[in-house]
Amino acid sequence: MNETLRPIRVLVADDHGLIREAIRLALAPERDISIVAEVERGDEVMRRILESRPNLLILDVKMPGLDGLEVLDLVRAEHPGLKTAMLSAVDDPQVAEQALQRGAVAYLGKRIDPAALAPTLRQIMSGEISVQTFGLSHKPGAGSGPDPGLSRRETEILKRVAAGRSNREIAQELWLSEHTVKYHLTNVYRKLGVSGRTDAARYAYEHAIADRFSA
Repeated sequence: MNETLRPIRVLVADDHGLIREAIRLALAPERDISIVAEVERGDEVMRRILESRPNLLILDVKMPGLDGLEVLDLVRAEHPGLKTAMLSAVDDPQVAEQALQRGAVAYLGKRIDPAALAPTLRQIMSGEISVQTFGLSHKPGAGSGPDPGLSRRETEILKRVAAGRSNREIAQELWLSEHTVKYHLTNVYRKLGVSGRTDAARYAYEHAIADRFSA
């Protein structure tokens, strides 16, 4: 079966109840995504993987028992097919880089919009995202970057791309044709120096563009 059609079974590993609740609320409306288990301690993760059989792990960095980076090492050794997204308030590019090097597919920082969580998880499962960060003040190994020089319309469209909206949805919200949306996106990609939609969304979160402008 094509992986993009598979239900997404999520194991959430985070020691903060409020964070787990926020994840539940963000994913509750999504028919194709279900949380199959939750753990509060890093040393409980491997047991719960065997019991609940997730295909996606959302993993915090700082947890009792084992920290998230140590858990990543175990997951990579024992469950190499399990995709892992780090979700943490640790806004440190060096920690994010370590997580990606140790097997995480994505590092979701504290600045990520909750509305972008489900679309991001779908992109991870479909293979559209591979070793990327979202919601960090600075991306690993780089500075904050210059202002990309987007027009207000281009910024409005980029914000909606970062929130996971399709071209059709963007066109409806902004009273544009899909052809016009595609035209603006082409200019956005060129100005940002990115190759496509996923990289543009990552740029928006890493450079706080989604936070600086209202929808």
